[in-house]
Amino acid sequence: MENELLFEMQNAFPMTQRPFEEVADKLEISEEEVLAMIQKLKKQKIIRQTSAIFDTKRLGYTSSLVAFKVAKDKVDQAAEIINQHPGVSHNYLRNHDYNIWFTMAVAPDSKMGLEKTIETLKKLTHAEDAITLPTLKLFKIKVQMDTTGKRAKKEKVKKVLHKEIELTKEHIAVIKELQKDITVTEEPFKEAIERLDISYEKFFEIANELKDAGVMRRFATILNHRKAGFGANAMSVWAVPEEKGEEIGRQMAEFSAVSHCYLRPSYPSWPYNLFAMIHGKSQEECDTLIEEMAKESGLTEYGKLYSTREFKKQRLVYFDDTFKEWEAQVAGSR
Repeated sequence: MENELLFEMQNAFPMTQRPFEEVADKLEISEEEVLAMIQKLKKQKIIRQTSAIFDTKRLGYTSSLVAFKVAKDKVDQAAEIINQHPGVSHNYLRNHDYNIWFTMAVAPDSKMGLEKTIETLKKLTHAEDAITLPTLKLFKIKVQMDTTGKRAKKEKVKKVLHKEIELTKEHIAVIKELQKDITVTEEPFKEAIERLDISYEKFFEIANELKDAGVMRRFATILNHRKAGFGANAMSVWAVPEEKGEEIGRQMAEFSAVSHCYLRPSYPSWPYNLFAMIHGKSQEECDTLIEEMAKESGLTEYGKLYSTREFKKQRLVYFDDTFKEWEAQVAGSR
């Protein structure tokens, strides 16, 4: 039952006054059983967090995947420096000459901007080289581990049209609450509505506005992949002819084990422009799927980058003063 619960909560968490009751009804067990299971899974660190997943770009932030080439004896120090930036949500050591891979976002009011921030980190870490890999085309972003073993090998990726929205102070106040990890209680949103001094009805109305506009991708549970039994993740990278980028990107996104699929720029030192992140229970499982993807796409120039260490993995905290503080600190240390 725990595996069914984990799969359900990764998919979509109910935005209601008593969400665990709804989850329980769907699984045909009691609310008390659901709460007890989740508390246990959090204690075991299988569940990382249950909160809103936002579209960084729709919130006005500028972001990119970044790869640094750092000497082996400087890796730990470099990772520590990179992790101090509040806009770094993921940071991994991968098996490649470009060995430190991290996602970077800068706030809408950043004085340094993305390019200068990356340049500054390159100097601070003494990286030998850096490549910036912003998203040119997004085909899929859906982290959902198949804890039940019942998921189909392929799935259709729906194209969703979103309403336009202009964020108000009220929206931002609700975003600040939605991004927090919920408490495992019968009414997990109670503290948020009390802090905001609004009704449940108004709170969920604003949350659904954010979802309809694509600002909030979904509200869901994120797992600690390794502790949940998914011990391998491969960043498969592919050199795709420009005219075939969209066709092959959509094709690869249909594999259920692919959580992220993007077109990104290529460089003389980096020929790969299509990225597909794969999660599996073992490296062998990931390798098998990548070979199948190669065969189906007809691509022959590709690579497999496995993460060997996780330096940082946490949600971005949006509309937070730490972004300004980091820039002020770096400016003051020059």
